Amino acid sequence: MNWHLNDTVATSAGLVAAGAAGSGPPLVLAHGWPWSSFSWHRVIPQLAEHFTVHWYDMPGYGRSDKRPDQATSLDVQGNIFREMIDHWRLDRPFVVAHDFGGATTLRAHLLDGVEFRAYIAMNIVAMRPWGSSFFEHVGQHIDAFLGNPPHIHAAIADAYIRGALVNEIAEEDMNGLLEPWLSEEGRVSFYRQFAQADEKYTEEIEAQFGEIRCATTILWGRDDPWIPIERGRAFQQRVGTDQFRELQGVGHLPQIEAPGLVVQEIIRAFDQAI
Repeated sequence: MNWHLNDTVATSAGLVAAGAAGSGPPLVLAHGWPWSSFSWHRVIPQLAEHFTVHWYDMPGYGRSDKRPDQATSLDVQGNIFREMIDHWRLDRPFVVAHDFGGATTLRAHLLDGVEFRAYIAMNIVAMRPWGSSFFEHVGQHIDAFLGNPPHIHAAIADAYIRGALVNEIAEEDMNGLLEPWLSEEGRVSFYRQFAQADEKYTEEIEAQFGEIRCATTILWGRDDPWIPIERGRAFQQRVGTDQFRELQGVGHLPQIEAPGLVVQEIIRAFDQAI
């Protein structure tokens, strides 16, 4: 398995765990919520045969800093994405974004001028409204959820993650997705992400989607239980791209549920831009 986190980067939002593998044109993977860079571990080995692949755990996620007073909202994540591109000294990398990684990378591109060679948006959070009723409920009652004993928290986090899937995944994959949230600092950070979610951070960029400055492809798990495919089609209309791929029989986490298909689509889309 090529996925690892053997680099630690000092950023304005704390220490960030990162990794890289492969050779070829630079490609950056941006994960979402409640995931970490581990969510890419099934696609990294094949992508590394074609690209120099870079990944990192966002502040508040995975093995990066999870301080109680830490700001990890989407505006912060957009800034950190830019800082990571600068740290790696990348010039116009290919970018693949998933879930909140969509708003994160689009903010960096549209507000901070980070240039991409080509862009893939996969089941992204980018347009209002977003967040389920459970998401809103937790955000309004953080203290109550923080009071749950560890085994209750583990069950909640497990159920929440499984709610994104429509396919059975390997137990090792489920454990890897869940593990960062089971420590004491992980438990606190898990609920703080709900509290810091704010639709204003996507509202600020929605009007600019037609100004994306690179070839854009949209991949969408057809059966996503969190973000219906109609949201992906609405994003497509805003962007003005004809590159939209429905991933049949796939839920919200295509890179885990159908890694071979995702690799195939990434290589196909980016080959056209080389």
